[in-house]
Amino acid sequence: MECGIAPFRQAIPDLTARPRKHTGARGPLWYPPPASERSRNQPVTPNVKHHVADLGLSELGRQKIEWADRDMPVLAQIRERFAKERPLEGLRISACLHVTTETANLARTLKAGGADLMLVASNPLSTQDDTAAALVQEYDISTYAIKGEDDETYYSHLTAAIDHAPHITLDDGADVIGVLHGDRREMLDGIIGGTEETTTGVIRLKALEAEGKLAFPVVAVNDANTKHMFDNRYGTGQSTLDGLMRATNILIAGRKCVVGGYGWCGRGLASRLKGMGAHVIVIEVDPLAALEAVMDGFEVLPVAEAAKEGDIFITATGNIHVLRREHFEHMKDGAIIANTGHFNVEIDIPGLEELSDGSREVRPFVQEYVLRNGRKVYLLAEGRLLNLSAAEGHPAAVMDMSFANQALAAEYMAKNASTLENTVYSVPADIDAEISRLKLASMGVEIDALTDEQQKYLASWDQGT
Repeated sequence: MECGIAPFRQAIPDLTARPRKHTGARGPLWYPPPASERSRNQPVTPNVKHHVADLGLSELGRQKIEWADRDMPVLAQIRERFAKERPLEGLRISACLHVTTETANLARTLKAGGADLMLVASNPLSTQDDTAAALVQEYDISTYAIKGEDDETYYSHLTAAIDHAPHITLDDGADVIGVLHGDRREMLDGIIGGTEETTTGVIRLKALEAEGKLAFPVVAVNDANTKHMFDNRYGTGQSTLDGLMRATNILIAGRKCVVGGYGWCGRGLASRLKGMGAHVIVIEVDPLAALEAVMDGFEVLPVAEAAKEGDIFITATGNIHVLRREHFEHMKDGAIIANTGHFNVEIDIPGLEELSDGSREVRPFVQEYVLRNGRKVYLLAEGRLLNLSAAEGHPAAVMDMSFANQALAAEYMAKNASTLENTVYSVPADIDAEISRLKLASMGVEIDALTDEQQKYLASWDQGT
C-alpha cells in the first residue's frame, strides 16, 4: 500500500533496524476479562486479545470497512469462496500490515478461510483507529494497532504477533520476519511460510536469502503485476497527493515538485503531480529509469541541483538518506519535504535537526524547522509514509487487487509449503492472470481470445512473410 524502492540503490537498511523514536499513544495490552467482571452498562467486548485506542469507534469503523468493500469485488469473491472451502482451516496467521479499511477486508477474508488471525500495525502512523476498533468489536479479529504508537508499543505489538506462534506470516516491510530472524529465532520452527506486501520488504528478504539465512519460503506479493503496476503506480500517485494536500492545503499548480526515484511509485507520483499543474523534477541514480523520466517529459537533475530548485520534495525510493544535510542547506525558504516510502529513513532527520535552532508543529503532520541560515523547512508526517500518515492510503479499488494477491498467496502457501524451498518466490502467473480476469469482469470489461489460427501462428517458426 506504500511505495517501495526505485533503482535508487545505495545501502540496504538492516533487517532489524527500528524506526526513529517518537511520542504517541500508549496503554496496557488488553486481555478479555471474565464475563462476570463485565459491566452491563458497557458494550459487549469480543473475546479476543487486542490493543486499540477506543472500542467506541467501532461503529464508524464498520461503516468505513463496508464502504471500502463496495470497491473490492475481487476480494469479495475470494472471501465467498474461502467461506465455503476453508483453505486456511487450522492455521495461525500473524499479519503485520497497515491497519486500514482495505486491510480489514483482507482480514475478514482470511478469517472466512478458517485462519486464526492476529493483525498488528506495520507502521506507527498508518493505523486508522476506528478500523482497528471495528476489527475487534465487530469482527472478532485480534488487533494490536494504535495511530501514533511509540517505539516501545510498536515493538510490543510485533512481539504479540510472534507470540501468536504463526504458521504463516503476512508482512508489509519485513518487520515480523526481521524480528523472527533476529531476536526470536526459537519461533521459526513452526512457520511454514510467509508473504511480503511491499518492495522495501522484498529487497530485505532477498538480502536475507542471498546470505543463506532465510528460514522459510516467502511469496513476494509486491512482484505480482496486478500489485506493483497498479497499487504502486496509481495508488501511490493518488494517495500521496491526498496526504500532501490534507497536511498542507497548498496549491500544487505552478510549484516545482521534486520526486525522488522513478520506479513504479515515482512514476505514478510524477504523473499525478504533473496532472495537477506542477513542474516536476526527478532525481535518480539508475540511468535507464532517468532516461524513461526524460522521455516521459520530466526534467531530471542531480539531487544537489534539484535541492536549490524545488518547492516540494517527496522521496519514493525505499533507500536511506536520499535528502541529506547538504541538501537542506541549499533549499528555499519554505521548502516542504516528505516521504512516501515505507520507512522514515529516506530523509536524514537527525541531520535536519542538527542544522536547526528549533522546531514546532504548525499544523497536524507539519513540523517547521528553523535552520541557522534563517530559512524554514517543513517536514511532513515525521518523514513517515505521507499517504498513510496524513491521509487514508490507497483507494479500495486498487487495493482490491493487492489484497486479492495476499489472500491467494496465503492459500498457495498453505497448499504448497511442504514442497517449497527457503527462498523468495514470485506470485504464480496463474494467480496474477486470475486476478486480472476477475477485476476486468467486475468492471464490466470484456476482451478477446486468440483464435485457433492465431495460437498456431504464435507457436510456429516456419511461417514467414
